[in-house]
Amino acid sequence: MSDGQKSYNEMSDSEKKKEDWMNSKWRPAMGWLYMLVCLCDFVVFPVLWAVLHAVMHSTNVTQWQPLTLQGAGLFHLAMGAVLGLAAWGRTQEKLGGANNGGISTPSMPATSSFAPATSSFAAPTAPTPTAPSGFGGGGFGGAPKPATPAFSAPTAAVGFSSSGKPMPAPADEPEL
Repeated sequence: MSDGQKSYNEMSDSEKKKEDWMNSKWRPAMGWLYMLVCLCDFVVFPVLWAVLHAVMHSTNVTQWQPLTLQGAGLFHLAMGAVLGLAAWGRTQEKLGGANNGGISTPSMPATSSFAPATSSFAAPTAPTPTAPSGFGGGGFGGAPKPATPAFSAPTAAVGFSSSGKPMPAPADEPEL
């Protein structure tokens, strides 16, 4: 065995699990850094800028121009990409079982075990008996009304377009 392997075997389990602080803390550090930069650029610095003009009794008062919005806000686009990809990467790590405290997430099957749903769209249904009523209901001894489909049948195509697709009948135009 090499010396490196011996020293690794002599380490305790907690030392083996410990990783460099930069590897484990860079994502939250980027989030906190971005929040601090935005807080300073949009809240703290504008207030200090106004206080500076008030204390100096300046006659030429200008508005604070956020530094992070210079250059078309490229800073915010870049930080959004970094934080977004970091969050996506961490999600992939958690789904893969990395650093979940020993809990592994079940993998999703590639196929579904659900049977395909059968559609009864525009299919006639069996007639159902109706309760007696004075409004044309079947009542006792009356014949039930035939069931009507929920949707009407599609209209027939009159012709075909130049691409071969069926065309509907032209709408009636009013006479002038």
